[in-house]
Parts: sequence; C-alpha cells; structure tokens
Amino acid sequence: MNNIDEHLEFKLSEEGNNTIKYLDLFIHRNTNSVYLGIYRKPTHTDVITQFSSNHHLEHKLAAFDFYINRLLTLPITKQAKRQELKIILAIAQNNGFPLHIIQNLKKKLIAKKKTSNHKNTASQKKWVTFSYYSPLIRKITNLFKHSNLNIALRATKIYINNSLKK
Repeated sequence: MNNIDEHLEFKLSEEGNNTIKYLDLFIHRNTNSVYLGIYRKPTHTDVITQFSSNHHLEHKLAAFDFYINRLLTLPITKQAKRQELKIILAIAQNNGFPLHIIQNLKKKLIAKKKTSNHKNTASQKKWVTFSYYSPLIRKITNLFKHSNLNIALRATKIYINNSLKK
C-alpha cells in the first residue's frame, strides 16, 4: 500500500496489553468483550475556530457537532462519556465558547437523534447554498427557516483594492 502514493505512509499498529489505537478509537479487548474509548494523539492541541472569529456559527460549531455526535453514537461506558463531555467543554472554554451554547447543541443533537429514527425519508428537505459574506446573511437565510429547504453556507474570498481578504 505504501507504493500507491509517495506522500502517504501506512504503518502497522500492533496490539499491546490487549489494546490498540485505531483512528480516533481506543479499542480494548478481554476474553468476553470489547471496550471502546475515544483516543486523541499526543500531538492533539484542542485548537478550533475561536468563538470571537468572523465565521458563521455553523462553522464554529462544526467541531463540537462532530465531538458530541461521536460521544452520543459510540458504545462507550457512562464514565467514558462523562470524561469526554468534560474534555469537550474544556475545548469550548479554551476557545472562548459560552458553555451554554455547547450544552444547547448537545440537547439538540440528542433530540435530533431521537426523532431521526422516526423520520419519513419522503419528507426530507432539499438543500440551498448561499455565499457567506457577513453575519447579515443570517437575516436572509432566516426567511427560509419554516420552508422545506435546508440552508448551506459557502465561504467566499473577497477582493478589496486588488488584495485578497479572507
């Protein structure tokens, strides 16, 4: 496999103490069962988009959406879930997020998970994409809140006086 692309290098992970780290999982086995945990590499920095940045909220919350979905869907112990939630809240605090926003996101994802099991696929919404220029785009996209459309926001490059501004 290492001959496919010179920029990719696959390494074999070996099991030690009945444990192996695979992607973002910590897998431990004993004679009767397998236990999963969430694994972070030693180089993991917990740095995400700051809450005070000029990105739209969905992009700022994307990492937390992933972290919380992983927390809710992995079959890990209650103790591991509590520990992971502490880590998620610490990441939020270290990056300037009000903790109530993360707690509200968790509640929404739990509710969404419960209702998604009962959702009819025929009633799924269609997607519309808007270019994100400033937080004012929210006023426009809010007009579609009660429609049968989901809104996706696309980042843009803005040129001012022939120089690129991000």
